[in-house]
This record gives sequence, C-alpha cells and structure tokens, in this order.
Amino acid sequence: MFKASLLAMVTCAASLSAAEEITLGNYGQTLEQTSIYKSASTKAGKFYRAKQYQYLVVRAHNEKWTKVLMANNLWGYILTSKVAILPEQYKVQATRVTDLSSRAKAAWKGTTFKGTPYVWGGNDINRGIDCSAFVKTLYGEIGISLPRTAAEQAKVGMPIRRLEDLRAGDRLYFWEKKRNTIGHTGMYLGNGYFVHSSRGHDGVNTDKLTEKWQRILVAARR
Repeated sequence: MFKASLLAMVTCAASLSAAEEITLGNYGQTLEQTSIYKSASTKAGKFYRAKQYQYLVVRAHNEKWTKVLMANNLWGYILTSKVAILPEQYKVQATRVTDLSSRAKAAWKGTTFKGTPYVWGGNDINRGIDCSAFVKTLYGEIGISLPRTAAEQAKVGMPIRRLEDLRAGDRLYFWEKKRNTIGHTGMYLGNGYFVHSSRGHDGVNTDKLTEKWQRILVAARR
C-alpha cells in the first residue's frame, strides 16, 4: 500500500539538487479520515486511508473530486468535500547543471500531463500525443533532440544494460510483436515506475515496470 505523505515526496525530490523549482501542485489537508481512490469513483480500488489533518499534494479539482499526487508518482483521487485546498504551492527543486538531473526533471514533468489523450502520430502534449512524441517533447525541453520514432530513439544515447542501473529520466523501449520492431517508449521515474503515453491507458499515465513490461523491454538509454 502506497503512502501519500509529503515526507515521501520530499525524499524523492531530494535527489534533484538545488536551482530551478517545479510546481507539482498545491498543499491540501484532509478534513477527516478518508480514502484516496485509484480513480474518480467511490467504487474504485483504494490507494490509501488518509488520517484527519494529513497534508497532501493536490492538483486539479472539481466540485466532487480532487487529484492527489502519491509518493509513487501515480495520481489518486479524494472527495473534494474531504480536503481543504491551501493557497501555498508545493515545489521541488531541479537543476539543469547535469544531464542526469535534467532528465529526472523531464520525467517528473511528464507526470503532470496525465490525462492527455493518446493520439497515434500526435505531437501536442496537451491535446493528444503518442509515446515517442511524448518522450521527444520532454527531452526537447531540456535541450536534447531525439528522433521521432521509438525505434530510432532506441539507437541514441548511452545504453543501460541492467534494471538495477536505471535512473530517473532514462528512456525505456519496448518490443511490439505485431510489427516486429520497437514500438513503444516511456521515461523511468524511479522506484520501479515509468511514465508514458499509452494507447491502453487512453493517454499519458504512469505504470509499474512489472514482469509483463520487463518481458518486452529491449532497450534503455540515458
């Protein structure tokens, strides 16, 4: 079970050394003990049972639901009536001093686009984008130019040979059996999770690098 505590998020952010700040959302505080759900429905599975007055990081909200950033980089959902959204923003520090920290920043930023629809051939990170354009766009924002397709991107950069050597911001490339080529890509977030634009998820989302994904993971690049 994943804990949605600010402490866990600050720990994740600490690996990004100081300089530039990224806003991840606003502070929020629960008004009573309440559940954080995996989707915007009380019938959905639950990530966590938050205590009364627990601080959270919240993002988009409407009259019924508020999105909560979990410690594992997934978005959870809490009933808006159960949380007070505070005016103060929650920020983490990032830097462009090294390639590694810039890549990590790009991966973190990718999680803020959760919900952007998957569109084959799409290039708009706000309105519709496919997997390789998603990675290309985020890397482009930190000054690294990549080819357009996943298969071409997999030939660029330093290869990572072992799962245990993966770092936040590394690019992951997956085999597509139907086309007999590399057909999917995403960016590693750390702690066994990655962010990608997925047809199966109807757009940008985070996933755990489970055995299912590991079986078709054929390349990683930094």
